[in-house]
Amino acid sequence: MARTEGSSAFLPPVTVALTGASGAQYGLRLIEALVGAGHEVWVMISKAAHLVIATETDDELPARPARLVEALSQRSGAAPGQIRCFAREDWMAPVASGSGAPSSMVICPCSTGTLSAVATGASNNLIERAADVALKERRQLILVPRETPFSAIHLEHMLSLTRMGAVILPAAPGFYHRPESIEDMVDFIVARILNQLGIAHRLVPRWGESAASD
Repeated sequence: MARTEGSSAFLPPVTVALTGASGAQYGLRLIEALVGAGHEVWVMISKAAHLVIATETDDELPARPARLVEALSQRSGAAPGQIRCFAREDWMAPVASGSGAPSSMVICPCSTGTLSAVATGASNNLIERAADVALKERRQLILVPRETPFSAIHLEHMLSLTRMGAVILPAAPGFYHRPESIEDMVDFIVARILNQLGIAHRLVPRWGESAASD
């Protein structure tokens, strides 16, 4: 694997933040896919996201970073040191500063509250600050909102962020790959995120490819 600004044992780090929108499965599956692809993964989970995870999945992930690392590593099969977790106000985390190691960032799922905070530069917690850093440093930032319907406020914030260089990737699964399970629908969105990150995967055949040729 290539040497990176994170651990020399892994491919470049990708920051994944889970916030309090429905769709925790997308973020958890994304972490698994990034680990499987050999990337170091930096994780932040908001307080509201912990509640959503406990509601939508069979997991109740611990809040303390050290214990969260253990739980996510066991869940994803990560190697020692491959996952790093940061607390809500860990202002010494590398994602809190533009001088920290560069990293693409994905907020998945992204609540409309987080969408608003990022669009307006609120930076009230580490997730919001990390997104602010990604924008100001012209790094890759992908937001995965899961809300319906969208209000004019939501749409205006999405437009503002798009103009700033972020990618808005709604959690809206397609059906042309003939999903047979919820997992297939989750993988559709995770595959689209990986495509944006430029990370090879075999989750879902690309358009024009058959499942047999994948």
